Amino acid sequence: MSEVRFFRTDEPAGSGETVPWVRTRLRTAPGAACALAVLVALTACLAAAFPRAVDRYEDAGLRRAAEQARPDRTGIEVYAPEPSMMLRPSDREDVLRPDLLAAQYAKIRAGVPRPLVLDPGQSTYGVRTTLNIPVPDPWLPRPTGRAAEVTLVAQAGLGAHASVAEGRLPRADDDVTATAPELEAAVTVDTAKSLHIKVGSVIHSPAAGRTLPIRVTGIVAPRDPTGAYWSTHSILRTPSLLREPAPSVDMYWFGALLVAPEAAPVLLATPGRPERYWQLAPSERTLRARDAPALRSALASLEAGPALRKLRLEIDGPVTELTAVDGQTEISTDLDEVLIAYDRLRESVAPLVAVAASGAGTVAVVVLLMAGGLTADRRRSELALLRARGASLTGLTARLFAETAVVAVPAGALGLAAALLMVPGGRFPYAIAAAVAVTAVTCVALPLRAAALHRAVRVHTGREDISSVRPSRRRTVAELTLLVLAAGAVESLRRRGTSGSADDLVSLAPVLVGVVAALILIRLYPLPLRGLARPAARLRGAVAHLSLARAGRTSASAVLPLLALLTALTTAAFGGAVLAGVQEARDHAALLAVGADARVETGAPLPSGLPDRLRDAPGVIALSAVSVISEAKPENGALSVPLVGVTPADYAALSSRTDLGAFEAARLREGTAGEAAPALASTATARMYGTRPFPVLLPDGSTLTVRITAVVDRTPAVLGSDFLVVNREALSPAAARPTTVLLTGTSLDGTAIRKAAPKAASVHLRSEERKRYVDSPLQTGAEGVYATAVAAGTGYAVLALLLSLLRTAPDRTALLARLRTMGLTRAAGRRLLILESLPQAVLAAVGGALTGWATIHLLSPGIDLTAIALPSADPASAGAELRTDALSLVIPAAAVLLLAVGTGVGQAWWSGRRGSVRELRAGDAR
Repeated sequence: MSEVRFFRTDEPAGSGETVPWVRTRLRTAPGAACALAVLVALTACLAAAFPRAVDRYEDAGLRRAAEQARPDRTGIEVYAPEPSMMLRPSDREDVLRPDLLAAQYAKIRAGVPRPLVLDPGQSTYGVRTTLNIPVPDPWLPRPTGRAAEVTLVAQAGLGAHASVAEGRLPRADDDVTATAPELEAAVTVDTAKSLHIKVGSVIHSPAAGRTLPIRVTGIVAPRDPTGAYWSTHSILRTPSLLREPAPSVDMYWFGALLVAPEAAPVLLATPGRPERYWQLAPSERTLRARDAPALRSALASLEAGPALRKLRLEIDGPVTELTAVDGQTEISTDLDEVLIAYDRLRESVAPLVAVAASGAGTVAVVVLLMAGGLTADRRRSELALLRARGASLTGLTARLFAETAVVAVPAGALGLAAALLMVPGGRFPYAIAAAVAVTAVTCVALPLRAAALHRAVRVHTGREDISSVRPSRRRTVAELTLLVLAAGAVESLRRRGTSGSADDLVSLAPVLVGVVAALILIRLYPLPLRGLARPAARLRGAVAHLSLARAGRTSASAVLPLLALLTALTTAAFGGAVLAGVQEARDHAALLAVGADARVETGAPLPSGLPDRLRDAPGVIALSAVSVISEAKPENGALSVPLVGVTPADYAALSSRTDLGAFEAARLREGTAGEAAPALASTATARMYGTRPFPVLLPDGSTLTVRITAVVDRTPAVLGSDFLVVNREALSPAAARPTTVLLTGTSLDGTAIRKAAPKAASVHLRSEERKRYVDSPLQTGAEGVYATAVAAGTGYAVLALLLSLLRTAPDRTALLARLRTMGLTRAAGRRLLILESLPQAVLAAVGGALTGWATIHLLSPGIDLTAIALPSADPASAGAELRTDALSLVIPAAAVLLLAVGTGVGQAWWSGRRGSVRELRAGDAR
């Protein structure tokens, strides 16, 4: 325990009274210690949770990508060619026996490089034919007369991965050879249903100089149909109806017959050219985003590297002159492509997350430094007295460090523990480093500020209010340096965007803009106070003049609170703009995909009474029935352009309401009989056919002459970029019948619309389409980070103002007590405290809102939110920009103002209850 020694003049040198420093300080100010502990614990918890949350949603994103890619792409297949024809028949048969394949399977699994981990429950091995085997049995279905074809598969583990629905599993002797007279097989439920196979059915396969009967002994149901065991090659569980390439119209069934692993040598007698294979299923639960580079390296080694050479040596043996003839073991997988696609998405999202993390982290650091600085200012008299009585600067800072560490270290550990419990998974070292950094900043903030204030021993100092202290040259140079850095970061972000090569300076662009704005406002702060002081002095009451005078005498240490406020408000505004941009991008993409709030369409004309039924559906405000002719051929040519027949008034209102190619209804009403019908066209269609009249051939054989009178980029009825829109009255009665109904409204009831629509109609709702645009935990995780950044920015802004007000609370309480002895009323006291705190709060609130708005508009050209907002494969992913969110601008600023007013009112009420006697007693510590 640190101690401080107070010397007495009446005692001999060397004697003294020892007082425990840390214990004394904690007992003297337990409230301040508890407040600091809460601040450190909360900040450490947020800092430690961030890297773990990022790891968690990145890992979840990689696993989701692997799940969506399906086992046929993520599986790793090792396959060896047919046994060499140079071997004796018995040796060829031994190569395919399950005991040897199992031993090789164990060696292959052991040779898979880390960090690639296999799922033993879904991995398997066996023998299969590589060529389809036509079977002539007439009872098998033949859609166009062509015989069905099968593949024979002897895959290990059938009993563990399937349940027997009928019959039994196939069997074979351990010493069966290629000359076996008969073969047993099983089929899945889907194969049996499609190919009309029953237990006891016999399928005849051609063999070497004979016919090989294959008796079906059982029908099995896969236990996990979507697992890698059955889905790496889906033909094992589900047959396919294949079509011959054009111009042929032949179709035939293709299915799999599952034979016992011991029967694999019999496959040598068939024309299917059997191959050995080892099917490796990666464990999706062990995939981690941070291992993606190592995973790609491991896959490259397996496909064409040291791991492949080692496996070839284990399976094929040494390379000989027959290797080129017989072939070698090969490995194929598309898992590397899945990883590359995922890395592209992660590299697009990571810089955007870094911007949010930089903003929230900077605000947290500023608030921690501000807490230490305000404590040093509050205890300036105490520390100056200690220095005057002989305390060394080193000893003083060491004791301040010790008293802060006693509070901050346990609080940081508590915050770390809370983060580990709230966010399971993720890397532990990064969380520890973040919590330690928060604790270290807290511990050194107070000692460093005290060392800067008390380097020289002095008891009395001059005025240091913000209106009288002139900025030093060092401060001016530092501010200019920050200005240059901010300008460079903004320019770099506008030019390069948040690409994968964006550096830390670009990520700090919003923060730097807020810092520069704060420094500018601090320099401008005294000017409006001086301008208002003179008019206030002419007022009859003294409250306004006194409040402005005290606001102008705010300590110069108010730089940090204002810096924290503006940085926090800018971070909240930027985060809100990101979330608003994401929401708007998804809404717009959903609108482009549907064309309205709801869409009902069929390939044939709709019933005549359908529009009236849909108009009565809940939430429907308006609708437009249109006829869409997709095979219209302008100029009787080979190119087709969708032609839309509309009612001009309804469709113009719909286009205006959805903001998709708005136009004036009169554009489609022009023209008289015998003239070309006016048409609305896309940019590409207008560029191709111009404004001259041209004929359009319709599918019913009729011809319509049109003339393009207006050009728009999009239209609600057609989702593509080529279209013509005409008045329905210009079409023939058959062509004018509506095929699509577009509805607009609020809170549309999809169930009611589907109930009113015909069964053959397809119904699409904008709200349902919008839900489809979040397809990766990477996107939801990034949204969560920005939502947290907005909440943290707002919270730290409120905390910064609260700390600033609490720092001056004792002085304001004492002033209020003195003024009340001179006749100040309670109402005037409330107005005094409110007006005194308002200038800084208004400056921070208005400045923060304006800075946030300016930051959004400055950085918007360089911020592309597509990676967060939309799926990477979505055709509407044309770009998503920042959008100003009024709530994220107004709510934090309003919270700052309300807190300032509420604190003034609360302090005036509390001091009125306590009375003025205690505050006026001489010698009381403030």
